[in-house]
Amino acid sequence: MKHNPFEEVPLLRLAVCLMVGIVVGEKCVLAVPLLPVFIVAVILALLLWRHEHWQSVVIAVCFILLGWLLMQRQKQSFNVTWPEGEVCYEAVVLSEPVEKPKTMAVDILLPKNGRKLKAYFYKDERSRRLTIGDGLKIQSRISRNHEWRRGSFDYRRHLEIHGFTGTTFVSSWKWQKVQVSLADLSHLERTKLFFLQLRSHLLNKILGTAVANYSLFTLHFSLPEASAVVAAMVLGDKSALTQDLKDVYSITGASHILALSGLHLGIIYTMLMFLSGGGRSFTFHSSLFTISSIWAFVFLVGMPVSVVRSAVMISLYALMTLGHRDRMSVNTLAFTAIVMLMASPLSLFDVGFQMSFMAVFAIVVWVPLLEGVFSQEYLLSHRFVRWLWGMVAVSCAAQIGTAPLIAYYFGRFSTWFLLTNFIVIPSATLILWFSPVVLLIPSLAYLLLYVVAMLTRVLTAMASFPAASIDGLHPSLLQVAMVYVIIGCVYLLVVRLSRKT
Repeated sequence: MKHNPFEEVPLLRLAVCLMVGIVVGEKCVLAVPLLPVFIVAVILALLLWRHEHWQSVVIAVCFILLGWLLMQRQKQSFNVTWPEGEVCYEAVVLSEPVEKPKTMAVDILLPKNGRKLKAYFYKDERSRRLTIGDGLKIQSRISRNHEWRRGSFDYRRHLEIHGFTGTTFVSSWKWQKVQVSLADLSHLERTKLFFLQLRSHLLNKILGTAVANYSLFTLHFSLPEASAVVAAMVLGDKSALTQDLKDVYSITGASHILALSGLHLGIIYTMLMFLSGGGRSFTFHSSLFTISSIWAFVFLVGMPVSVVRSAVMISLYALMTLGHRDRMSVNTLAFTAIVMLMASPLSLFDVGFQMSFMAVFAIVVWVPLLEGVFSQEYLLSHRFVRWLWGMVAVSCAAQIGTAPLIAYYFGRFSTWFLLTNFIVIPSATLILWFSPVVLLIPSLAYLLLYVVAMLTRVLTAMASFPAASIDGLHPSLLQVAMVYVIIGCVYLLVVRLSRKT
């Protein structure tokens, strides 16, 4: 084995300690102020500079206390006391309306205090026409996030992870569109709102042109379904995805292409390197162009956790490329986790965060082992085998990392995941590369939707294969933890055996 990803990974230990502190902080609340205890621990760590072992122990305790402290502070920020009864307030729409059985669900922002609410508007033609950036004057009762659970899904925690501090139901006659001042919002919030409006404009431009050219083609397909997948894959807007469509992608193991993640940013990164003339001669200017473009895309898609994680790692990757350093390691992943958790401790409980990090962690750890099946000389002389085995190695590694979580949260294991990846990854690459062309030449939007429709048809056929997925899996949290322990033991065994051969 050529490389052990667990050699010299001090940041992994610190990241684990920070996560432990966050979990403890989520479960326990102390009457004793944690900040003075944390400061004392930091001072003690500095004084123990001559005792390396004890200093390491105290630093670990510092990170546990830091996670605990950050979690308690974030929880306090959600303890908002809303007025009793109905109040009149101004708000800005942050999302496209999502149709529910009796309401239209919309994310709104209160410019006066910067707090987000999950609003449920009475379903009618007015609420259906709401768009991102609309200013509203509303009269309604605002409630705190209430407890509601179904299986492993915690609704209150889901709302808090995504920054919502309350919910409200708005009757049809108790809201109207008005001009709302954004002067009280921070520069970051105004920037995010600008990019969300830009995303909405781009979607309307692409899909509007496709509808206009729909009758020009003889090969027809379900335009709403294809449009929903394009919106999700290219710009991260999943509001139009139907449950049937989600099920097709879930059964075949292709859900990861609907949720923007490292796969999408990796494809975009490769495209940007090509456009900037980077390649092997990666310069400072091409690096700056790539990183700036990546973060502009992150804002454009609404900054979901998995995309932020990928953007941080790609930024580090690009910077390390300039210094000719090791560009992908467990340490890099751990550093990304520390930065993100310090910014938002609740991200630890986000399904996207967990899936994203476990997928990349498994890829970094397992792919070098799987690639060792063939010699480097053989892979270098057989390019097709190298591509084929590389795809198999990455797909299997990602599945090892995420399968227990998928079973826990969604009760499913997709048996055709390997075949699916050979279909969806090249398709996703084609779709993401073709999307900028469509923005420049909108009349080609129909071709983009046609490619997506063909992909959906293939996945729909695969979903009908015998035993396409194993459903009804409901492992407990302890069982999931034990599965990961077994995976870790298998990994250590394989590493030891590979060193002997």
